[in-house]
Amino acid sequence: MSISSGSVSIALCGSGGAGVMTAANMLVDAAAQAGYYALFSRSSGPQIRGGEAAALLRLSAEPITSVDDTFQILLAIDWLNVVRFAAELPLGPDSLILADPAAGEVPEILSRTGARIVDLPMKDLAQSIPGGRPNMIALGVVAALTGLGVEPVAEVLGKSLKKKHADAFEASLAAVRHGAETGQSLDAPCRSLPAPLPRHGGRWTISGNHAAGLGAIRGGIRFCAAYPITPATESLEYLSSALPKIGGVFVQAEDELASINMCIGASFGGDASITATAGPGLALMTEGLGLAVSSETPVVVLDVQRGGPSTGIPTKSEQSDLNIAIYGLHGDAPHLVLAPQSIGDCLFTTQWAVHLAEAMQAPCIVLSDQSLGQSRAVIDPAPASPFFANREIARTPAEGETFKRYALTNTGVSPMPIPGTPGCQYTADGLEHAESGTPSSQASDHSRQLDKRLRKLVLHDYGSHWASIEGEGEIAVITWGSCTGAAREAVNRARADGINAKLIAPRLLYPTLPEQMARALDGVSKILVVEQSHLGQFNRYLRGEYDLPVRPDLLSRPGPLPIRPGEIHARLLAMGK
Repeated sequence: MSISSGSVSIALCGSGGAGVMTAANMLVDAAAQAGYYALFSRSSGPQIRGGEAAALLRLSAEPITSVDDTFQILLAIDWLNVVRFAAELPLGPDSLILADPAAGEVPEILSRTGARIVDLPMKDLAQSIPGGRPNMIALGVVAALTGLGVEPVAEVLGKSLKKKHADAFEASLAAVRHGAETGQSLDAPCRSLPAPLPRHGGRWTISGNHAAGLGAIRGGIRFCAAYPITPATESLEYLSSALPKIGGVFVQAEDELASINMCIGASFGGDASITATAGPGLALMTEGLGLAVSSETPVVVLDVQRGGPSTGIPTKSEQSDLNIAIYGLHGDAPHLVLAPQSIGDCLFTTQWAVHLAEAMQAPCIVLSDQSLGQSRAVIDPAPASPFFANREIARTPAEGETFKRYALTNTGVSPMPIPGTPGCQYTADGLEHAESGTPSSQASDHSRQLDKRLRKLVLHDYGSHWASIEGEGEIAVITWGSCTGAAREAVNRARADGINAKLIAPRLLYPTLPEQMARALDGVSKILVVEQSHLGQFNRYLRGEYDLPVRPDLLSRPGPLPIRPGEIHARLLAMGK
């Protein structure tokens, strides 16, 4: 088993009401308090409330953007329905299972992994403290085993409970201390974290959905209309609170059809607009997005992908909306498709998306996913970015001039007026049109407007932000979105083994940039494509849109199981022979 020396991975399991998510959130906050980085995701069924759940954490002295290969510690308050997500809890002979014997035998699917099993009577320990709870015992045990210590946990408890719930604070702190003492006395190996690196300033604890919402605000979004849907809802909750504070507007629409059309209307009126959804909602929005293409009205759609098709697996992650995002609009409809590469990058990519959509007067789809959107991480603060909504606004034409909304400019971008601007009246709808905006079915107008809408996207200078390109070598790992973190870690492991490989992770998926990709692939003789989809959508996209030097190898599977660094590392070792 390969374990990253600078990190510890922990899984906390329990049924609804056992409090594993509360303990996990406190553990993340305590890790941040102590100077560590953290990544926290969750596994649960599609139930609205209750049911089985697992909190999946990785703590590290260095920045992390990926899950590890295995869990070093699995702590189960109970085993209710744990078999439903046991495949998401990889263990090995060096792993430690801590389980309450009162909850019954360890499920065979976990015990046969060879992990060491140690009894931990959490319920009995909790009952020895008035008001004590098993999840706080568990929190103390983990704090002791990882070397995190009680003090950071005590600070987090104080901030969340001390003022409003003094009795609960005292009971919880006593339980954490009792758990820590128990953890230190267990006949079990310690999985201590290394000392944290020196801190320069504070750190953020943030989810991908909240980061995307903040990126939208930083980018200049002032209007959002949306219909709640898992796993995108948290971004809407953030925007519903943040937008009114800066003079913006949030509307909860009756469905996704209304959402996209409200956003197009607000954008037509001059406000940078966004909506957020998941795969089923994006499918409903495609007709509206076509209207935005034809009328050249900027709008941003944040698609937090989940398992599909149809209702699919709402609470699990997958990268299977790529095809509909790129090719799903009817007709020739050039638009932008971007994908963030980490929780922190959700902020930058969404902010950049707003800038690009406004600058080119085009719709932009941002492809996040559940593993980014609903995961929480301790990260370094995102630096300020210069990207902001900067739409080219039409002014009242000079005397004798005729305003042409869709004038055939060299850049493909033509000034867009605020409604009511004198002399700038025009028709904006889904019909093809002449330069003036007047509907036209002439072949010449259709060809010219198609060229115009494509030209502005193709000629734009996207700079170095179009992709993350790291390392050198004859082997290239090409991936995208949430798989980027695991691929980066695998490339670094391979480099330590003497295999030079490079990482290519496009942030801009559409339009394609053939020249930039060719430069990135210069000298490459082997390619491994990594993605989380059943049909290998990204691999087909690369082969169809780019002139690759060789036929790629493919590492692909659908959700909900994440692709881990060790899998990619093993493929690189085989390719490097």
